[in-house]
Amino acid sequence: MRSHLLNDTTTEHYRRSVTEGVERVAAKLAATDRPFTGVTVDDLAPRIDAIDLDRPLRDTTAVLDELEDVYLRDAVYFHHPRYLAHLNCPVVIPAVLGEAVLSAVNSSLDTWDQSAGGTLIERKLIDWTAARIGLGPAADGVFTSGGTQSNLQALLLAREETKTDELTKLRVFASEVSHFSVQKSAKLLGLGPDAVVVVPVDHDKRMQTVALARELERCTEAGLIPMAVVATAGTTDFGSIDPLPEIAGLCEQYGAWMHVDAAYGCGLLASRKYRHRIDGIEHADSVTVDYHKSFFQPVSSSAVLVRDAATLRHATYHAEYLNPRRMVTERIPNQVDKSLQTTRRFDALKLWMTLRVMGADGIGALFDEVCDLAAEGWKLLAADPRFDVVVEPSLSTLVFRYVPAAVTDPAEIDRANLYARKALFASGDAVVAGTKVSGRHYLKFTLLNPETTTADITAVLDLIAGHAEQYLGESLDRAC
Repeated sequence: MRSHLLNDTTTEHYRRSVTEGVERVAAKLAATDRPFTGVTVDDLAPRIDAIDLDRPLRDTTAVLDELEDVYLRDAVYFHHPRYLAHLNCPVVIPAVLGEAVLSAVNSSLDTWDQSAGGTLIERKLIDWTAARIGLGPAADGVFTSGGTQSNLQALLLAREETKTDELTKLRVFASEVSHFSVQKSAKLLGLGPDAVVVVPVDHDKRMQTVALARELERCTEAGLIPMAVVATAGTTDFGSIDPLPEIAGLCEQYGAWMHVDAAYGCGLLASRKYRHRIDGIEHADSVTVDYHKSFFQPVSSSAVLVRDAATLRHATYHAEYLNPRRMVTERIPNQVDKSLQTTRRFDALKLWMTLRVMGADGIGALFDEVCDLAAEGWKLLAADPRFDVVVEPSLSTLVFRYVPAAVTDPAEIDRANLYARKALFASGDAVVAGTKVSGRHYLKFTLLNPETTTADITAVLDLIAGHAEQYLGESLDRAC
């Protein structure tokens, strides 16, 4: 079994195995003509259940053949231009190369003596991102597993910065369309059930600053503590961007920590065309960025950044066997001193490789393309009497629903849209997402693939309308 360990004696085995795997995936990508096969849980589960993990196949080719059957053939392929559902981006080749390198070397980014140059590369990328945001010379941060962890850590720092033990008095303010991780973080941080104050949004799904000011005033008058305001730069459902400069002013007025969840909108940091849409982000005390959403990186690649590096001390614990306190005075850079995680992958390498090959302008140009595509898609939807579109996009998301001319029952229209999404997924011709707006069911395009065209959007809209019309026709037949 030692022949399977990657070391100096097995490099040829490593080369052959990885090459065979890469060739298998490359062939699959080249042959994929739709984003999904339509396989169901009932179809796939028995194939996986039948595999006896205690009886290995002992042959790479045989294992890849099996993997074709249980995974590769029926995977959801984000690279396909008609995958239009969630915040999953196609990935760039330099990042995939970085993934291959980091997996083989297997550095752990918790301590210097497990990573060496990896630590310095991650720190360089944090400094680069902080400079793009405009956080100032005292900024710092650390890579995380994703936006949920980044938001949790940011709110942990905000909680500790209030310097109070009266946790039931702390309040976090977030818009009604902010990410669910705000509520989850509040619970994990031991705050009260009423800790998150939901602030209404305007017609464009942006936080209403008048309402925020009213809630902050009410909070202070009641003797409560405004711990943090979470502004969103790219909401999951709508891609909407809260009014960051105005929120920054209110945070300063009321002494609240300003966190900007830019997990989605961080792509604008590399944009030469639309960077102004997140003006005001430079006033934040902390920022979440997900490179694996709008920097075209493989999952996971995310970070949390802070204006004042000293606040990261709230995540610091010293263990003699890992990062003893003396290492601080010895100026040994241990990333675990800043992180909620201990063992941690060298995910920063993927972004490093991307920047060194493509440059920031290359990333930004790709993100600008999908933002431009969303603007064209909005025009198509606004001009199409079959659909109701919610808001003009700030990023690359379109929320809409099919509205038949002959049906006026909102519940029946809801069912038609739900059916259309399910039928489209089952067909494998395209994948779209869904959400609720004012209690009604809507569909969603999240456009993150520059290869998607307006022709793709038009074709998928026609498919949706066709499935919805089929449902309504069958519904009418049943009623008769």
